[in-house]
Amino acid sequence: MPRNNKTSLVQKIASQAYVTFPNCSTSAIGDNKTFLERQAELVTLLSSIRAADLRIAPPKKLSISSSQSSAVPPVTYMHICETDVFSMGVFLLKSGASIPLHDHPGMNGMLKVLYGKVNIRCYDKLDKSAGAESDTERQFDPPLMPFQGDDVRRAVLRSSGQFSHQSGPCILSPLKDNLHEIDAVDGPAAFLDILAPPYDPDNGRDCHYYKVLQTCKKSEQSGEEEAWLLEIPQPEDFWCGGEPYPGPKVSV
Repeated sequence: MPRNNKTSLVQKIASQAYVTFPNCSTSAIGDNKTFLERQAELVTLLSSIRAADLRIAPPKKLSISSSQSSAVPPVTYMHICETDVFSMGVFLLKSGASIPLHDHPGMNGMLKVLYGKVNIRCYDKLDKSAGAESDTERQFDPPLMPFQGDDVRRAVLRSSGQFSHQSGPCILSPLKDNLHEIDAVDGPAAFLDILAPPYDPDNGRDCHYYKVLQTCKKSEQSGEEEAWLLEIPQPEDFWCGGEPYPGPKVSV
C-alpha cells in the first residue's frame, strides 16, 4: 500500500510490523541487520502514535455501584488486526487495574502507551546453571506444596519503569524482557500492543501466569534482582473483556 498523506498512521504501523517480523529466528534475531533496521522504523512510527489517531480517549468518570463493579472487567481489549505474522490491538486498563505477570513464549512484542501511565516490570527466566541452588531445594515461606516444585523457575528482573504517552515503546523479545506485569498508575491507561507472532497454544505459544515467591540481589555490582517465580493459573481477579475498535480500518 502506498504511504501517502491519506494512509493512517495505524495502517503504516501495521504494514511495517508485517514486513519487520516474518522469519525472525530467536537465535539470530539480534544479529540480523535487516530486522534491526526494520524494527527501528517500526519504533519510530510507534513513537508518533497518539490516542486520537485511534479515535479513543480516556473514559469519563462514571458512578458504579460495588455490585456492578464486580461484573466489570478490569481490562478490555480492542482487536485491530491479526495475521500469522503478528497481532495488534489496544489494551484498556481501569484505574488501579493490573495485567498479572505473564510470558510470551518465542514472541517479540512492542507496547506503546496511548493515555495514562503504567508501571512495567520485565523479567527473564534463567537457565539452570551447574552448582546453582535448584528451584526445588530452595525454601519458601509459606512452603510450596509437593506438586508445585516443578512449576518454580529462577528469573532476573531486567527492567522496571513508568511509561506514559510521552514515552517511547516498551520492547520485548524471545530472549529479553519476555515476562512482564503492567499496572495502571493514578487513573485509567491504554496502550497499543503488537505481538509477533500472535499467541497460539497449538504451536507452543500459550500465555502462562506467574507469582513472585521471593527476591534477592543477584550481585552488588550488577544491582540486578533475582527472583523465584511460581507458574500459576490465571488469577481469579483478572479477566479481559472486549470492546469495539473505533479507529481507522487496517488491512494487511
